[in-house]
Amino acid sequence: MNAITIRTRPWKIAILVSAGIALCGLTVHARTAGPKTDKLITRQIAVVIDDFGNGMTGTDQMLELPIKLTVAVMPFLPTTKQDAEAAYRKGHDVIVHLPMEPIRGKRSWLGPGSITTDLTEEEIRNRVEAAIAAVPHAIGMNNHMGSKATADKRVMRIVLQVCKERGLFFLDSRTSYRTVVPRIAKEVGVITLHNDVFLDDVYTKRHVLKQIAEVKKFLSKNDQCIVIGHVGPSGLQTSGVLKKTIPELQSNAKFVPLTQLLPLPEPFDQGQKLR
Repeated sequence: MNAITIRTRPWKIAILVSAGIALCGLTVHARTAGPKTDKLITRQIAVVIDDFGNGMTGTDQMLELPIKLTVAVMPFLPTTKQDAEAAYRKGHDVIVHLPMEPIRGKRSWLGPGSITTDLTEEEIRNRVEAAIAAVPHAIGMNNHMGSKATADKRVMRIVLQVCKERGLFFLDSRTSYRTVVPRIAKEVGVITLHNDVFLDDVYTKRHVLKQIAEVKKFLSKNDQCIVIGHVGPSGLQTSGVLKKTIPELQSNAKFVPLTQLLPLPEPFDQGQKLR
């Protein structure tokens, strides 16, 4: 098997240590009601909030939630740096929310510097590198929209190659069931994660509550759940529902940033000849 090259940056070492702890099966103790009763919590939830960077509704409310978030910031927008810096100061993970071409929808919805399938390889590379440089403290990346781009092998090979060179992981938002991210990431050697539940693909409180129920259902069968919400039209609804449901969710799971869910790289096969 191929070994994945990991840059020895301090934050990367911390990521690997955190991931190693999670994978070794260590548990977190949570005090529950009753006399001196401990409940072992091994399930984990990572909440990713997309669309920071444009002064969107719910920005402050999201950053004030009493959990660690992963804040996905769009590049080249009026509050890109401001939102990334604010999230970093509060101890949240920061990732690049890279605008990518959808199957349906207007390109104008993507914002500046978007990745489209008609771009040359050089232009894709230049735009991805510029996006990373535009978002301070970014340690990973996910796709904004991108149902067409994430299904394109040529495009994703370039995007993921840049991620590898810059030491970033990639979160597949799974906006398309045709995504090629898992296969191309394995070939390139990039650590990836994927979204499990969208909280607010419909902008109503009722829908967000319904999706919270889906999170609970998912965690009844899985040890980890990655959920994606948004600032913007649904920002106040999503932040409000999260604020109210966090205590209940914490009785069965621990909220963690994405970096604690990163898998360890595959171990080097000592029987493999060095080339």
